[in-house]
Amino acid sequence: MTGPLELTLTETAWAEISRHAVDAFPEECCGVILDYRGHDEVRRLTNIQNKLHALDPKSYPRDATIAYATDFRELGAIIDKAEAAGAKIKAFYHSHPNHEAYFSDEDKAAIIALAEPPYPEAAQIVISIYNRAIKEIRAYAWKIPDFVEIPLQKI
Repeated sequence: MTGPLELTLTETAWAEISRHAVDAFPEECCGVILDYRGHDEVRRLTNIQNKLHALDPKSYPRDATIAYATDFRELGAIIDKAEAAGAKIKAFYHSHPNHEAYFSDEDKAAIIALAEPPYPEAAQIVISIYNRAIKEIRAYAWKIPDFVEIPLQKI
């Protein structure tokens, strides 16, 4: 399965993910956008990277200013509830504080556990933020065998 050819976000969803990046700065934020029959719902996720780094700096050498880690129990509960209500996973998002909105090798490695991502139909959004100001937002989709940039628009 492959991801979308393009991604459209409501103005509200765009504003919410931007606000999340500003609120989390200088650390990375992460979250999920759910599609409830055409209505975007943004759900913030907890970035547990600093916790992992503090517990095991050898296995997790990067802190939350340059990495994110999702609490999979939190994400699983959100997805289970959303799917039970008929929602689909539209996109996952995270920020790159003081870096561009590119989909890094680390981003790919964090998502692809086996041969493909667990939610290949969901887009991946990267938010570039410098000094609490959003520079740009880009979207990427899974196209076997890699992620490619796709058009992103706000409506």
